[in-house]
Amino acid sequence: DHRDLHSFPTRRSSDLQTLRRAVQIKAKGTATIFGERRQTWEQFEGRVARLAGALQALGVGREERVAILALNSDRYVEYFYGVAWAGAASNPVNIRLAPPEIAYTLDDSGSTVLFVDDAFAQMLPALRPLLTAVKHVIFMGDGPCPQGCLDYEKLLADNAPVPDANAGGSDLAGLFYTGGTTGKSKGVMLSHDNVVYNALNVLPALGYDDMAVYLHAAPMFHLADMASTFALTMAAGVHVIVPRFDVDPVLHAIATHRVTHLILVPTMVNLLISSDRIHDYDLSSCKRLMYGASPMPEAVLRKAMALLPSIQLTQGYGQTEAAPVITFLDPRFHFEGGSKLTSAGRPAYGVEVIIVDPEDREQPRGQVGEICARGMNVMQGYWGLKEQTEQTLRNGWLHTGDIGYMDEDGFVFIVDRAKDMIISGGENVFSVEVEGAIYEHPGVQECAVIGVPSEQWGEAVHAVVVPKADQTLTEKEIIEHCRQRIAGYKLPRSVSFRSEPLPVSGAGKILKTDLRKPYWEGHSRQVS
Repeated sequence: DHRDLHSFPTRRSSDLQTLRRAVQIKAKGTATIFGERRQTWEQFEGRVARLAGALQALGVGREERVAILALNSDRYVEYFYGVAWAGAASNPVNIRLAPPEIAYTLDDSGSTVLFVDDAFAQMLPALRPLLTAVKHVIFMGDGPCPQGCLDYEKLLADNAPVPDANAGGSDLAGLFYTGGTTGKSKGVMLSHDNVVYNALNVLPALGYDDMAVYLHAAPMFHLADMASTFALTMAAGVHVIVPRFDVDPVLHAIATHRVTHLILVPTMVNLLISSDRIHDYDLSSCKRLMYGASPMPEAVLRKAMALLPSIQLTQGYGQTEAAPVITFLDPRFHFEGGSKLTSAGRPAYGVEVIIVDPEDREQPRGQVGEICARGMNVMQGYWGLKEQTEQTLRNGWLHTGDIGYMDEDGFVFIVDRAKDMIISGGENVFSVEVEGAIYEHPGVQECAVIGVPSEQWGEAVHAVVVPKADQTLTEKEIIEHCRQRIAGYKLPRSVSFRSEPLPVSGAGKILKTDLRKPYWEGHSRQVS
C-alpha cells in the first residue's frame, strides 16, 4: 500500500497510530490469541477496516457513539479500533449493570449501535423495550445470531474495507461511564489525544516492547485494562485474552501462552494468592504485574510479594477522568520494609499532581488534602453535564475526590476516597487505614469498612468481614486485633460477617454504597 504523500490527510494524534505502527514493524507477528483463534497484525488491520466499513454502511457518522456490552474477546479489541477507523466514538458498557442502568448509559450517550456477545444476548429481551437511541444490535458471539440482530462475521464478509476516517486530536475517542458506585454514572469524554498520551505513559511504566505478551484478565470495558490495549498495540506485542477473571483459566493462560505482563485489581490479586493454585502452574514467563483501580491492602501486597518473588510489581493510580493514569509506583520500591511501599508512587510523565485544601490552595508536603492533577491525559469533561464538569475541572485541575498527601520525595499517599471517609465524633477516620489493619488478621479473606448511623458519634465505624473458608471469627476478635494496630477512635464499633464475597463493580471495586444502604435507610443524609 504505497501512496503518494499528497494522498495523506494531516494526521493528528489518534488511537490508530498505535495500530499502524504495529502493522509496520510486525505485520506477520501475532496480534491476538483468544481460545483457538489467533491472527496477525496484518489480518487484524484488515478486519478492522472491514468493521469500519460495516459501521459506516449502517449510517454511523463522525463521533457517533457505538456501544459494546460483552465479556473480553479478540473481537472486543477489533471493536475499539474499528470504531475509531470509522471516525466514531466507543462506549464500553459496564458488564455488572442491571438492564435499566445499561439503558440509561446507552440513551444518555445517544449510542446508535450496540455490540453484544453470547453472555449478554440473553439480556436483550429485557433491554430492548428500555432503549430509545439504539438502531442496530450487532451479535459478536460464537453461538446462533439472535433474532433481530446483525451477525458480526457476516458484516465483515459483506463489507469492503474503507479508508481510515482520520479522526484524532481533540475529536471524541470515547465515552466512558464512571462506575456508578455512588449515584448516577457520568459519561467521561476522552479525546484521541487523551488516550494516546496515556498509552505513551504506560509504555515505559510497564516496559512493553514487541516481545511482550499481555493477558487481558481484567474487564476490557475498564480503562485500567484499556490503557494496556493501546500501549501494547503501539509496542506490537501480543494480546492474550480470557473472557473474565477466574483463577485457573488465568493461571493456565499465563503458563500456556508464556504471558509476560498482566493487570489485576486488588480483589483479583487477593483471590489469586489465596487460591493455593499458584504453584500448580509454570508462571516463569511472567515479568510484570500491575495492580490498581482500588486500594491495595498492605497485607495482601506483602503476601503477593512473598508468593511471586520473580514478578515485578507496579502500582497504577488514576481514574476514568484521567484516561486513567495519574501516578505509578515502580517495581524498585516494592520491597519488604520499604518506606514507599504504601504509596501510590510518583506522578506519571507529563502529569502534574498537587494536594489542595478546600479552598484549592496547595498544601505543604505531608499535609492531607484533595489530590488534583492536570496534563494531556485529563478528560474533556462529562457528557451533557456542564456544571459538574466545571466543578471537577475548576481552576484548570482535575479534582479527583481522593484524599491524600505528598511526601518530600514527591510520592503520593492516598488516605481515602472523600466519600468513604468516616467522621466519627468530629474525628476523621479513613476507611482504608482500618481495612489495612483488619487484613493483617490471618483469618480474613475480604473486608470493607463503612460509616453507619450513631446517635452518640454521628457516624460509627463498622467493619464487614468475609472470613476464610476454614475460619470462624468473632466481633471481639476483630476489634482486639485492630486495637494493637490503630488508635482507639478508629476501631470498629461493630463487625458483621458474610459467607459470600463482598459486592463488587464490574471493575472489581467493592461497592460500599451497597453495603451502607441498609444502615442508612430512613436517614435524609449520610451523617446523623
